Amino acid sequence: MKSTSNKAFKVGVLYSETGVTSAIETSQRMATTLAIEQINEGGGINGTPLEVVQYDPASSPSQYGALASKLILDDGVRVIFGCYMSSTRKAVIPVVEKWNALLMYPTLYEGFEYSSNVIYTGAAPNQNSIQLAEYMLKNYGSRVFMVGSNYIYPYESNRIMSDLISARGGEKAGEYYLPLDAPEDAYLTIAQKIKDTSPDFIFSTVVGIGTTLLYRAYARLKLDPVHMPIASLTTSEAEVKEMGADVAEGHITSATYFQSVNTEENRRVLQEYQTRFGDGLVTNMCWEAAYFQTHLVGNALRQTGSDDVAQLIKVIAGAEYRAPQGTIKIDAQNHHTFLWPRVGRVNSTGQFDILEESRHSVRPDPYLVEHTPREWSSRSLLGGR
Repeated sequence: MKSTSNKAFKVGVLYSETGVTSAIETSQRMATTLAIEQINEGGGINGTPLEVVQYDPASSPSQYGALASKLILDDGVRVIFGCYMSSTRKAVIPVVEKWNALLMYPTLYEGFEYSSNVIYTGAAPNQNSIQLAEYMLKNYGSRVFMVGSNYIYPYESNRIMSDLISARGGEKAGEYYLPLDAPEDAYLTIAQKIKDTSPDFIFSTVVGIGTTLLYRAYARLKLDPVHMPIASLTTSEAEVKEMGADVAEGHITSATYFQSVNTEENRRVLQEYQTRFGDGLVTNMCWEAAYFQTHLVGNALRQTGSDDVAQLIKVIAGAEYRAPQGTIKIDAQNHHTFLWPRVGRVNSTGQFDILEESRHSVRPDPYLVEHTPREWSSRSLLGGR
């Protein structure tokens, strides 16, 4: 489908404004909005503006699938920006594959997947899980207590972390899963199990509102992050802001981007974002991926002059972009992204002090063929605890 000069290019946006993951997804939507405004203010796509069609899937996988179909069939959209949880991505993939549309997916995930109709701009396991396992074992010990939300991403991420820990001589002290809408008491029960078990650290794959409940339960039982922190792939600045810096301080996250990343591009984009939408807003790894993937699509539309998916993918696969985290590149072979792994610890302001970061971008290995951080080549900034 080609767009003409008197008709805007339509893009679809599927991020939840309500439901259990609305905080992080709202940040993804706002990052997408920022990038689209920048594209349009810069002349759009060869003089033609991007037009946004967006819906609120309310954190419901079934709604994602239904609204993806609506975007494609009723609204004439060929490119969809969206999805946070893996369950929502998996609801959309059959839709974009059936109707030959393109999903731009800006969220870290469990890997072990490929679709010719998806570009994955969040971290694969070799870009966050391996780094976190190495750091925690080196600095805290080998006994890990695992807790996650009850859906596919936490199960698969815990399986990967279990393999990484076991291969390095570690052991699991416990493994528990809670519903996405589990109440506060359920997290207090988990925190008590942690206290009774006394592991070296906790690996959390809890997402959404449960993240705040877990960390608050941990603090309520006066557990000490200095000696037994929660380590996570999913706890970002968005969740820290929800729970409060006093609750989050001292806990650790592995991510390819933190708001505190010291790059010229990050400072520029952060200033523009906060000037437009509010000084108090924070960014995060999913925000950043949502931002740069929108510009990748904008650049591809300019090059092709078309929203034909085959043409767009041909340009996007192999494309580079100067993102806030560093220059990223889409791997033409697997549709994942070269990214910059980092490990950070929450400080008293609710931001992350970066403890270690890669010296260069790391090639995505979504099937985790390598279980060692061969390309990690990190430099220590603050070192261990």
